Order: sequence, then C-alpha cells, then structure tokens
Amino acid sequence: MKGSRKVAYAQLMLGGSAAVLALTAQQALAQEAAQVASAPQAAASDAEPTTIVVTGIRASLQSSLGIKRDATGVVDAISALDIGKFPDTNLAESLQRITGVSIDRTGGEGSTVTVRGFGPDFNLVLLNGRQMPTSSLGDAASPPNSRSFDFGNLASEGIAGVEVYKSGRATLSTGGIGSVINIKTARPLDRPGLHGSIGVKGVYDTSRFENKTVTPEVSGIISDTFADNRIGILVSGSYQDRKYSQAQFTAGWREGYKGDENNWGSLPMDANDWRGNFAKTQNRPGPNDVYQVTQNAGYDFITSRRQRYNGQAVLQVKPTDTLTATVDYTFSQNTVEARNNSIGVWFNHNNTASSWTDGPVAGPNFYAEDFRPGENKDLAITGAVAANRTINRSIGGNLKWKGPGGLKLELDGHHSTAESKPTSPYGSNIAVGSAVYGVTSQKVDFTHQIPVISVTMAPGADITAANIRPAGNAFRNAYFRDEINEGTFHGSYDFDASFIDSLDFGVTYTENKVRSAFGVIQNDTWGGTLSAADTPDSLYTQRNLSNDLKGAEGYNASGIIQNYFEVDTTSLIKLLDSKLSICGSATTAGTCLASFTTDRSIRERTWAPYIQTLHSFDLGENPAHLRLGLRYETTKVDASSLVPIPQRTVWSGGNETGIDYGTPTISSFASLSGKYHNWLPAVDFDMAPIKNVKLRASYSQTITRPDYGSLQGGTTLAAPIRIGGSTASSGNPGLLPYKSYNVDLSAEWYYGPSSYISIGFFHKVVKNFISQTQLNQPAFGLTNANGGAFNKEARAALGADASAQQIIDYIASKHPSSAVYDSTGRVSGIVGQANDPIVNFITTVPINSDQKNTIHGWEFAIQHNFWETGFGAIVNYTVMQSDHNIDNAIPHYTPQFAVPGASNSANAVVYYDKHGLQARVAYNWRQGFLSGYGQDPYYINSYGQWDMSASYEVRKGVTIFGEGINITNADRRGHMRNAQIVTFSAPGYARWAAGARFTF
Repeated sequence: MKGSRKVAYAQLMLGGSAAVLALTAQQALAQEAAQVASAPQAAASDAEPTTIVVTGIRASLQSSLGIKRDATGVVDAISALDIGKFPDTNLAESLQRITGVSIDRTGGEGSTVTVRGFGPDFNLVLLNGRQMPTSSLGDAASPPNSRSFDFGNLASEGIAGVEVYKSGRATLSTGGIGSVINIKTARPLDRPGLHGSIGVKGVYDTSRFENKTVTPEVSGIISDTFADNRIGILVSGSYQDRKYSQAQFTAGWREGYKGDENNWGSLPMDANDWRGNFAKTQNRPGPNDVYQVTQNAGYDFITSRRQRYNGQAVLQVKPTDTLTATVDYTFSQNTVEARNNSIGVWFNHNNTASSWTDGPVAGPNFYAEDFRPGENKDLAITGAVAANRTINRSIGGNLKWKGPGGLKLELDGHHSTAESKPTSPYGSNIAVGSAVYGVTSQKVDFTHQIPVISVTMAPGADITAANIRPAGNAFRNAYFRDEINEGTFHGSYDFDASFIDSLDFGVTYTENKVRSAFGVIQNDTWGGTLSAADTPDSLYTQRNLSNDLKGAEGYNASGIIQNYFEVDTTSLIKLLDSKLSICGSATTAGTCLASFTTDRSIRERTWAPYIQTLHSFDLGENPAHLRLGLRYETTKVDASSLVPIPQRTVWSGGNETGIDYGTPTISSFASLSGKYHNWLPAVDFDMAPIKNVKLRASYSQTITRPDYGSLQGGTTLAAPIRIGGSTASSGNPGLLPYKSYNVDLSAEWYYGPSSYISIGFFHKVVKNFISQTQLNQPAFGLTNANGGAFNKEARAALGADASAQQIIDYIASKHPSSAVYDSTGRVSGIVGQANDPIVNFITTVPINSDQKNTIHGWEFAIQHNFWETGFGAIVNYTVMQSDHNIDNAIPHYTPQFAVPGASNSANAVVYYDKHGLQARVAYNWRQGFLSGYGQDPYYINSYGQWDMSASYEVRKGVTIFGEGINITNADRRGHMRNAQIVTFSAPGYARWAAGARFTF
C-alpha cells in the first residue's frame, strides 16, 4: 500500500476559495453607465437635432473601444455591459475574451487568469486601485502559499468596469509582470438620482450525478443621491447556491527514468532481472529513452456545493464642488463543500507487464501487475471530504480635492483581510481509506481518452460492500490569512502649457501580513483495520461507474471496473474513532482537527514613491503623446516559522515509513529577513500618423514578488519516507522578486464607432526566476527500519512470500521494544533504530536563478459591427513563444528551466443586438501548455469551449435572459512527458441558466 499518496485523490477536491471582492450590481444599471450618445445628425429642416443613443452590446463595445483608443500605453478594457452580457458565469470567463488573456478552470468554471503566458501568480488584481488580500487553502494537502487571485468567487454582473494594463505604469501598484487588472465598482455620485435593480436566475448543471435540481442566484442593487446630489448611498448584495459534480480519471507517476536504469519502480532490464518478468515488457524503452511508470490510478466522483454571498455599502459626501469623500465596506463569504468517492489501484512494481510507444519519450499503452495470494493486495476505495470557508472584509476611505489651478490631491486608505479555514470538525480536507483485499491482477489501459482500469479478484473477494474493510486515513487542517493595510497619497497638476500636460506624483505604503498554518493526523494502517464483518455495509452505497463517468471515449470500455461506492465518510470516521481512536491526537475533544505543526508568518512592508509626466505635441501635423514615469520601491520581508521536530520514524509495511513527531508542542522557531529595492521606469509614446490610426510604443520594468511558500522559513519534511529516502523543503525570505524588462508595440485602426483592427507585439525579458537547489542530507538523525537489521532478520526467517504484516509481527515478537501498537493492541509498525539506515532527505531550497527568459509574441484583434443589421463579430488571436522550454527527453535529474503557462490562444464572438434582442455565441480556445514542473513537467491539453447567451427586454425595465456554458460538453485532459502519461482526464458538462431582471 502506498499510504499518504492514496489520499492524494482528495487533493483534487475544491479547498477553500480565494477572497471575494465583488460588488453585485445589475446589467441594466451598468447599461445606463455604458450608454454613448452620438453626435446630432444634421436635419433637412429647421427641426431640433436628433440624438441617437446607442445601447446594449454595441454601447458596451463602443465604450471599451474608447478606453483602448484614448489610453496612453497598452490597455484593454471591458465595460459593465460587456461583462454582464457575455455568456460567462464569472469575471474570469469575461476576461478571457480579451486578447492575450486565458484562464484555468475549477469545477468547470473560470478561476484564475494567465496573461501573455504568465500565470496567476504573475498578475496583480486591484479593486478600485487598491491591492487586495487573497486567501486560499490550495490543494489542502500542504501549507497554502499562493498569491494568485481566484476569480471563481467573483460574480460578473455589476462590476462597473475592468481595466487590464499590459504595459507598466509608474502610478500602478507593482506585482504583475503579466498584467495589472483593476476591477472598478460603482459609486452613487457617478449617477445622480434613484436607481436600482433586482435579478433572479436559475441554474441547471448537467454535471450532477443525481438530483439535477435548479439552483438559485439572486442579486440586487439600489443607489440614491440626496441634498442636491451632495450625498450618495449605494447598497448591493448577491447570493449564489451552486451544486455540481465532476467525474474524472486521475493518475500519479514516478519520476522520468532513463531506459538504462534498473531499480525499484523502473522496468525490468532483462531475463535475469530480480523480478524475472522481462518477457512481459513489450517494446521496452531503449537505453537512451525516457519514460515514466504509473504509481497509482483511479476514478474520482466529486460532488460539490458552493454558497457565495457578496455585499457592499458605499457612502459618498460632496460638501463642496471641490471636495469628495467616500467610505466603502465590502464583505464576501464563500463556502465550498466537496465529497469525493474514488476507487483505484496502487502498484508495487514487482511482477509487472507493460507495452510502450516508441522513444525518445516513451509512453505506456498499458501497465499491469500480478500478485501472489500472500500479498493480500487491495483495491483502494476512498471517501474524502473538503469543507472550507473564505471570508473577505475590506473597509476603505477616499478623499479627493480639486485645488486652485490644475492641482488635484487624493488620499486613499484601506484595511482588508481575507481568511480561509475549515468548516468541518474534521479539518479542511479529510480522506478515509477503505479496501477490498484480494486483487490478483490489475491493469491500466492508456490508449483511451479516459484510461481504463481493470482488476481481477481472488475467489470470494467480490467488489461488494460486504467485503470492504477500513484502512488508512488522513485529516488535514489548514489555515490561511492575508491582511493588507495600505495608504496612498496621489497628487497631480494640469499645466496650461504647450508641451507638458500634467505632472503626477505620490507615494504608497503597503503592509502585507500573511499567516499560513498546517497540520495533519495520519494513520498509516493501509493493511486494514476493522474486519469486513465489523464494518456496516450501509456505509458503502454501490453506484454504476460507467454511468457516472460517461462523456468521453473509454468510459464503458470492456473490462473497466463496473462499480464504485458512495462512502458515508462522516459515519465511518465516527465508527473508527469509537473503535480505534483515530483522532486521539486532535487538540479539541470530539473533533479531528489536527494541531498546527507548521505555522508560518510573513510581513512585507513596501514604500513606493513615484513621479510621472504627460506631454502632448505635434509630429508634423499629427498629434503625439509621451508619458515618462519612474517608480521606486523598497520592500522589507520578515519571515518567522514554527515547524515540528520529528522524534522517530515508524515502518508500517511495504514502502510506508511514517514520521512520528511525538508531542505536537516540540517545535523549532526560526526568524529570517530580507530586503530589496527597485527603480522601475515606464515610458509610453503614441501618435496618429493619419486619422483614426494610432501607433504605440512602450518600455517599462515591472516586478512580481515570490510566492509565500518560497519566502517562508523553516524546514518541512515530507512523509511517508520512501525507499532510497524522502524529500524536504525550506523557504528563503532573502529571495529577490522576478523582474521583467518589457517592450510593447502596436498599430490600431479605428474605422468605425464600434469597429477596429489592431496588431500588437510584445517582448519580455525576465530575470530572477526562482529555481531550486537540492541538498542530500540527513535530518534530525532519523533512520528507517525498512531495510534495517530487524527487517532482514525477519525476511530471512519467513521467506520471500511473507506479507508485510507477518514481518512486522515477527519483529515485534523478537524485539518488542521496537514495536508500535494501535488502540486495539495490534502491532501497527516498527520504530527505526539507531543502527538502521540513515534516511536521506533531498532538501529543496528556493534560490534566484542566473538564467533569464524571453517571451515574445503577437496579438491580433478585429472588432466589427455589420452596419445597421444588428450583427457584429469579435475575433482575436495571440501567438507567443518562450526561449526556454522543457525537453521531455531529458531525465528528471538534469535541471531544466521554463515558464509555465505560455501558449497560443484565440477567441471568437458573434453577436446580435437590435429591437431589444441581444444574443451572443462565443468560442474560446487555448493551446496545450506547460502548467508546472518539479522533477517532471505537467501539461494541460489544448481546449476549446462554446458558450452562448441571449436576452430580451419584454417591456421597459423588464428583461428575460438565458445562457449556456460549455454547450458542447468539451472534455479536459492533462499529461506529463508523453501524451499517454495521463495525469487526469475529465468529461465536460454543459451548464444552463435562465432568469429575469427588473430595473428602475
């Protein structure tokens, strides 16, 4: 059994979500903001001129076009109506329509954005110009550490606008090499008078395995001004209850081997191999080929529920024409519960059979293994639960004053927090293993879209609830809190001069405090605990596997496992705790909340003064603009860490050696610090050589700060310990930020009120990439009983066919002081002795690499309105290239360097907007890309998705609408070095919604 990795299935479930920073207004209110009045039309008579008001989709696109055209630098924008009318469930899915922006999805919904090949951690998200905290529990299997913002929590209705700054600007907060994304919410004084709306929506999600009921979404806003429009109040709120499911194949893989390697986990070399099964390997990879061997494979059936609340209150006062004060409060709460029922196999890599594609990077056609009766091999059945809540609170104040002449001053400050923690008494992520013992052979066929797992059971070991026994389990408890206190002074002066238009200056102080804590209770009883007779069958409800997996080729292939089980995980935990005290080391009675054995804090303090000038002049007879800016940033990082000191190791059988930390309070405390500063220039130039044509050129330097996990100090050991050693990691607060040198060029032709063509080129040279250095070293004097003298003695006495439990029992009888017992008195493991082999830990430490990486690419976009027909189209395509890519044919022990996320992408939208009817059909495509790498690379396959939406104003102020997401059920798939080294494969599901909106 492969203990803690069995519960890796649970990592695929949704953990706590990131901070929610949304004001939920309605499309109709946003539509009013987006209306654009055309110039009066000349009349043949003396009658009053006619004003043509453009509304709907065309108004939104015209507003966005105006922002792009009039900006100095490279800026793309979405107006409120663009967001509200796109067939998208959240802001991320609206942002993907922008050239160069692509997204990653969780649960079929957009969650994080990648801009010009730079992933979520490289894009800074602002709310009304303020840097906001973000909080997420990640995969809930390790301490959370990401800076990335999860847009999955952000409703797209009611955001007043979004600006995506692709080139640097001295006045902007730093942190985004890919982009800085500023989300703007509504202000009551921007729209005097009484306005409001309420919308209701019902969502039908086809992904659900059963009970496919319609779930509700409700949102509303009211805004009013008083005292001659000197006082304004705005209140908004929204509620969403979404229920959805996801079936998928997942697999874990061992590191990339070269064909000439011969060790545990690799393929047999010849007939004299110690496993003696060379003849069962078909088309074995050659000596110089690279391949990977599957460690585990399974089917996951995840059922999730997300409840999201958003709300904001804004008070504005304008006592004089020159002074405006604003106070706003934003609250959001996002609760996610997910249940995962999985069934799968783990490989011991002994009596194997396999077939392989040709090299130099070989992939498996199938991988199989036979077992002897004494091995008592299991079919793994796991019930996992993740239950987490993220709460975001932000209070801010803003004071603007228009002074004499062209002087303007502004003070802005906010205190904002984002906090994620579990809502379950068992922790943030719980995985309880069970098994049917008696597998005689198992096989995974990787030639199908959904790989096919098949097993053969020994007589009497049928895959039924009556034969299921509980096994190992893990209770992970994670906590993350991010607090930002920020104050900014902005000043500007508008000149009445021929060359200089304006001078901007200011300073920002930002304090970012992060706490990340983690603990785990793990019982490595993978050989089984209670007997099948002592385990109620009612805890396991049988379901047809193919029926719930259907959607991709292979789901009903011959030989596939026929059934899986819905596990009553909560009742199973209560049973095991009452019988075996599996939660005995928890800190709170009646819970399985693990103590925080890893508790890390970071405090970043940044001062950032800036100055910027804007100049206008003529080149020949044509207007031109030049903006010069310089920003200086100095940041100090203080990191403190509380990490546990291990007391011993415990071998529990097979390849499982756990780390025992003894009393949780025995820990080491370490404090480290770092400091860095940067001068960040930004230069933008544009000119109009002919009417309606604009040429741009920009140069800037931007930074992105390291992720929190890399900055945090302290050494953390990975468990369980494997044959040949284990791994450990340590942070480095002295890391420098990534720094990018950016060049942007573009040409744009605005040939109609809502139509344009643009071509852009970007070139980024990035240095200070974080790489890893590895140290082979012992830690805390830990040894491993697996391979020690007692183990060898037992194997010599019992023979090669002895099971792990027989070996453990033998050692306990001969050397009782080395044994560890569970609550029933059963021997569960053997303690590592002083003369046993010393455990080697491959300790990974992050450092700044000397390597640089260049990413360059082209962005093509066309937006066209087909005269007065009501039809229009938007098409954009981004092509990019990085000068560092992973060579899959190079073995894992040779370091490589690449930038995850770089890939080509395209969007196409066809719309109709006339006579009160608005409709869109949209297609989004992203080429396959590198999603990450450690010892081996991970890739996401190319993906395309069709969405649609339509609305009709049945009467003034009353609109009905509908939308469809992923209407063709597009599938998702990921792999490693070879396309058949599949990490996940998931059928896609359509989601439909309909609703109505009333505005006044």
